[in-house]
Amino acid sequence: MRSEAGVLRFLLAVALLAAVAVGAQAPGQSEDQAALDVRVRNFLESHRSQWRDENVTAADGTFLRDFIIKHGYTRALEIGTSTGHSGIWMAWALSRTGGKLISIEIDEGRYAKALANFRAAGLENYVDARLGDAHELVPLLEGPYDFVFVDADKDWYQNYFKMLLPKIVPGGCFAAHNVSNLEFMHGVKEFLDYARSLPDVETTVVRSSGSGISLSFKKKLP
Repeated sequence: MRSEAGVLRFLLAVALLAAVAVGAQAPGQSEDQAALDVRVRNFLESHRSQWRDENVTAADGTFLRDFIIKHGYTRALEIGTSTGHSGIWMAWALSRTGGKLISIEIDEGRYAKALANFRAAGLENYVDARLGDAHELVPLLEGPYDFVFVDADKDWYQNYFKMLLPKIVPGGCFAAHNVSNLEFMHGVKEFLDYARSLPDVETTVVRSSGSGISLSFKKKLP
């Protein structure tokens, strides 16, 4: 009896460890979502040292994923895809909230790599990746959006903000990357000063990494 009990305890421990290793399915989570979570997690782990081309850090990516899930955002826009690191984290979050990401990249080589990375991570159905100049494409976007993430030309942050704020729903957020080092990021201070001057916007800066991400929330109507 003792031997059988010991075997049962051992098998139970092995099963629990296996569930943790693959990312156990959370209560109410579909099998498809659980499988996607494993695929994305494995992709990010296997590529964690390969992100170049001005991609965000894993710490910033984790923040973006958790932030989108926390607020239940579903209509997201990214300016500056690079090779897709930030987009993968956001699309992963949107796979949970039932949303989708539009992501714009101007460089054809980076765009092609991003497409390949989205496919490899299993997230291609959650990303509408577009190749083109955001200066030209953003004014044509209809919206509305509840989350915008900008990691592109810093001297255009204020312009992107002005163009997109009317298309962001109340309670939505405009997030901008690389806002900590104002001395070397030309245009960021002007953008932050402008955002903080608006009575219907509340702006804070979080430092999930040394880069800093500003969060400008469009206040909800009373």
